[in-house]
Amino acid sequence: MEMTYKDDDRSVLSDARPFTNVAGDAAQRARENGGQEVRTLLADVQDLVGRVAHVADPEIARLRIRIESGLATTRKALADGTDQVQRQAKAAMATGDRYVHEQPWQSVGIAAVAGLLVGFLVARRQA
Repeated sequence: MEMTYKDDDRSVLSDARPFTNVAGDAAQRARENGGQEVRTLLADVQDLVGRVAHVADPEIARLRIRIESGLATTRKALADGTDQVQRQAKAAMATGDRYVHEQPWQSVGIAAVAGLLVGFLVARRQA
């Protein structure tokens, strides 16, 4: 792997780490916020099922069993989905990091074009 240095002998890699950390922190916060809402919903449904647990009606008992089964399935699906999203995010970040290290000048060019495009769009929208 080739290392690119600036005038002050710091590597480009060391400059990229704070941006990687910021992206990772933002993803973590989004995951926690969305996960908290789902956990709250599941807890509310579980509380509702618990409140009707003492009712002897056979229809409510069947419904409670179906809801509890659905809750278990939902929890497992959420856990599996979270794991898959985390793996994909890590793979995407690793791929991007590898590309930037292998093609530093192309990466700088892409970032410059993206910055100009965003600046143009923001300036146009404000006008």
